[in-house]
Amino acid sequence: MALSTTDFTARLLLDAGLGPGMRVLEVGCGTGEVSALLAELVEHDGAVVAVDQSPSALTQARLRPSDPNCARIDFVEGDLHRLPASLGLFDAIVGRRVLMYQPDPVRVLRGLAKLLLPGGVLVFQEHDSSLTPASLEPFALHRRAQRWLQRLLAHEGADLHIGFNLHRICTDAGLQVQSLRAECLVQTPTSPYPLAAIVRDCLPRIIEHGIATARQVGIETLQARLDAERSRSSGIYIGDTAFGIWASKR
Repeated sequence: MALSTTDFTARLLLDAGLGPGMRVLEVGCGTGEVSALLAELVEHDGAVVAVDQSPSALTQARLRPSDPNCARIDFVEGDLHRLPASLGLFDAIVGRRVLMYQPDPVRVLRGLAKLLLPGGVLVFQEHDSSLTPASLEPFALHRRAQRWLQRLLAHEGADLHIGFNLHRICTDAGLQVQSLRAECLVQTPTSPYPLAAIVRDCLPRIIEHGIATARQVGIETLQARLDAERSRSSGIYIGDTAFGIWASKR
């Protein structure tokens, strides 16, 4: 079965010690997938503050159904570089696919660390393209789709090698790294992966930046063609690598 990035996130958060009663800040929450996971982990006596600069993403996040056994989530529109002191202090600060987009991630971590309570931790999950895509079989369409996404990230200033830089970034920010791990996103003939859905979400930007045309992508049939390519092969395809790190103040 293909690795789920959400499963990876859940294991990372648990190993970092997130649990009942904690007050957690999530930066770059997007549509609230990780926010919901955090609310479940800290339970009803905990609290989650989720920040994002996109009003449309926050609108979607607020529409997610809430669970009375989970913590309340306060969604806040804001810039992680200018978080108000009124947010208070937190037991943990979490982000997924956030540092890779920062021109100066060391500065970001230094700023966020000021919002940590004594003994608090910062937990980040980032994706890295240094070693991928990788396969022994050709997987021509998979590789083409993956390259569209990688070229888009590079064009928008993302660090495609963030995983290999995470330890240095945290150390330079004055943090004590407690754990760093990586897992591959493995696809097999019998384990589908929604690569086309990711391409669809990014398609307007892919076209805008001249990376590929709508005709070249063929989004309406892309997933079916990817599934056919994968199911015809006896090999595996690794499209991405997820890195997870958690660190504390020195």
